[in-house]
Amino acid sequence: MTERMMRYTTDHMITFPEYFILGLLAAINITAFAVMITDKRRSMRDDVTERVPEGILFFLAAAFGSLGIYAAMHLLRHKTRKWYFQIGIPLLILQNTTTLYLLWNLYHQISKV
Repeated sequence: MTERMMRYTTDHMITFPEYFILGLLAAINITAFAVMITDKRRSMRDDVTERVPEGILFFLAAAFGSLGIYAAMHLLRHKTRKWYFQIGIPLLILQNTTTLYLLWNLYHQISKV
């Protein structure tokens, strides 16, 4: 391997903390998707016991689960008529990606020191 190739591979390796963060994000989004499935199933039953509050759904979206909520909204056709979900969840996706981008860059700047 040439020196240039070695430098590229070592500069772009994903380390354990990065795998951990990516795994945590995946777990949060899968959980958010599962909560939306639960709420959709409860909404279709006649003997509705207790639905998932919309505040919980927005909390999960704000806690980096917005992609899971958004995917469930469109795959399950759940909460798609509510204007605050139509506008709020894409805005939370934007907020989540911006925050992750800034934290990712900050982490890499700190780790180079």
